[in-house]
Amino acid sequence: MQNAHDIAFLLARFQFAFTVGVHIIFPAFSIGLAAYLAVLEGLWLATGRQVFLDLYRYWIKAFSVVFGMGVVSGLVMAYEFGTNWSVFSKKAGPITGVLLSYEVMTAFFMEAGFLGVMLFGMNKVGRGLHFAATCCVSVGTLISMTWILASNSWMQTPRGYRIDPANGQFLPDDWLAIIFNPSFPFRLVHMGLAAFLSVAFAVGATGAWHLLKARRQGRISSEPVRVMFSMAMWMAAIIAPLQILAGDAHGLNTLKYQPAKLAAMEGDWNSEGRAPELLFGIPNMKTEHTDYAIGVPLLGSLILTHSLDGKVPGMKDFPRDQRPPSPVIFFSFRIMVALGVLMMLVGFWSLWHRRNSTLFTSPAFHRVALCMAPAGFLALLCGWITTEVGRQPWTVYGLLRTSQSVSPVVLSSMVVSMTVFVVVYVVVFGSGLGILVRMLGREPEEGEHDADLSHASDILATRTHPAIVDASAAKGA
Repeated sequence: MQNAHDIAFLLARFQFAFTVGVHIIFPAFSIGLAAYLAVLEGLWLATGRQVFLDLYRYWIKAFSVVFGMGVVSGLVMAYEFGTNWSVFSKKAGPITGVLLSYEVMTAFFMEAGFLGVMLFGMNKVGRGLHFAATCCVSVGTLISMTWILASNSWMQTPRGYRIDPANGQFLPDDWLAIIFNPSFPFRLVHMGLAAFLSVAFAVGATGAWHLLKARRQGRISSEPVRVMFSMAMWMAAIIAPLQILAGDAHGLNTLKYQPAKLAAMEGDWNSEGRAPELLFGIPNMKTEHTDYAIGVPLLGSLILTHSLDGKVPGMKDFPRDQRPPSPVIFFSFRIMVALGVLMMLVGFWSLWHRRNSTLFTSPAFHRVALCMAPAGFLALLCGWITTEVGRQPWTVYGLLRTSQSVSPVVLSSMVVSMTVFVVVYVVVFGSGLGILVRMLGREPEEGEHDADLSHASDILATRTHPAIVDASAAKGA
């Protein structure tokens, strides 16, 4: 019976990790894409250049698909809090529940209210009002991110609470301390930059695809494609270095408030000064040693403490039952960093091509940019794994264990629900991504048609057969 309970517990954890892992991609895409749309519409209003309006109309169709999938995938997690994690919800709900309610009231309502004007109102309201709606949707996505990260950061570095001795609930004492807990500013900046960087490479890859396609067809690519690609590469060149700096600051914060997580990330077992930085290794939780370690002397202390003599914590400083699973986050952290460095190098490479006037004529660079399409999202997922798995064995760090947070779940029900989740998610979101890729496979045109998204037939035609919409518009004209 105990073995069945343990398996059910692992399935409950995996189910939440699976649903969150799928969900997090879409809000990140929405955050970056909404900001991009606001910039495009603002540039169109400021300059009057048709190309910015063409790109706006092109990407707003993709935004509608991404936003819809984000809403659908996010609803599921609210139910999981009640079905699989009811003990956590009961104990931490007076704080986390309130923060998530603020997210709904201040952000989701704003997004939902102005989304209709943004999608359907281009030809129905004034230009200024429509631009305001686009900005409100963009701001709404940022506010939503802020509240969610405030809740998650409180679970990582809890402050401003007291524990009710009667039932063990976490009760708020100081809301400012709860919201602005020690890790919150660093997570907020890191996540925001990750969203912008992920979308920059997705937009850049779309532009690179169409540049390569035009080259194969022996023609010059359209102005919207060139502008799209140029804007994306500017964003990559600017944001990627800033993300490296933000990650460094976040690491210093983790060293101070979650040293066990940092030790597991680094694969360090003994606390020491002048520590090396392990480039590769396989942490062994049983032998308390990192096998096959390849390190650079002194670099660990320099990176983690900004001093060659800085002391780096080791896993042996903490009891065995309070250590995160080092092998998982050791590799997820390194994949995240490697992708971050690679994105920065691609951004710098784009500057070199821009200087030499070859940004739109280098097929080698375009192929690299195309391959980098998922890089930002993969780095985002690896960062999330590092953050959340590194918090284990706690849901509220140092106060409430994950094993104490789970509902009394039954193995058979977890097997059935997990199977259903995987099948439904693969079908639904696989289809959604397929539609998105097909939409972006069509090159943006000069004088891009603004489909009337208020009609279901136009939505379907836009997502599946864009030429049908263009033909219908021609007949109507």
